[in-house]
Amino acid sequence: MSTLSITNLGVVVGDQEIVKGLDLEVSSGQVHAVMGPNGSGKSTLANAIMGRPGYQITSGSIELDGQDLCSLPTWQRAQMGLFLAMQYPTEVPGVSVRETLELALQARGLDQIDVASRLDEEAQSIGLRTELLERALNVDLSGGEKKRNETAQLAVLVPQIAVLDELDSGLDIDALRSCAERIEIMTNDGLGVLCITHYHRLLDHLAADQVHILVDGQIVESGGPELAKELEANGYSRFITSEQEPDGVSVAIGGAAREGQSSGPDLEDPFADPLA
Repeated sequence: MSTLSITNLGVVVGDQEIVKGLDLEVSSGQVHAVMGPNGSGKSTLANAIMGRPGYQITSGSIELDGQDLCSLPTWQRAQMGLFLAMQYPTEVPGVSVRETLELALQARGLDQIDVASRLDEEAQSIGLRTELLERALNVDLSGGEKKRNETAQLAVLVPQIAVLDELDSGLDIDALRSCAERIEIMTNDGLGVLCITHYHRLLDHLAADQVHILVDGQIVESGGPELAKELEANGYSRFITSEQEPDGVSVAIGGAAREGQSSGPDLEDPFADPLA
């Protein structure tokens, strides 16, 4: 059993504090959904967990099975069992999905796995055309195909904890159901999931054990699946004070907007230091 423990986490981007004293714990087999208005810190949380440069941890800790991750680069966090499904999956010309996963599994000492066969199997199970697997990673794929591709990668890599940053973004109803139900099966096999979403529809297929409302960088309420249904019906008005009312403008990082406004799906390297 694995546990991702986030304690009193503070995150600064540029000169602005985005995440403020956040506590959260996700264990194997659990699904925790994080919901909140634009600009509340959801994607900042995901990027901080995975170690994206430019996201400065100012307080607290992020631990996986008792080991502090804050000083580790992204690739080491991945080797330890973390996986981030990005809101805007990055295109990587010249490298196929199969090659990427083979190298990732080799680094974890799992080079005996037949990646090509596993990928074909997973792609078919979620409706991703297998010929797309031979393309360079995410190149010339639609938004929905990229999300199916990320789900297939997740299923082959079998991490301990997966962070899903708006998996439902860009997916039609059938694709959403296929991807979410595949991940739900993985949770039955022990995968822990931290799911960032705006909509209850994802949770219709990926059942949440707990739902957390994130406002202004803090979790203001936690509860069961009924909390997501309340948000669907009534929005965030109960959780937002007049001072916290979102203004629709997101903090810019090195020219690329964050939290609800992205520079798009074609960032050259999402983990390059935007402040360098």
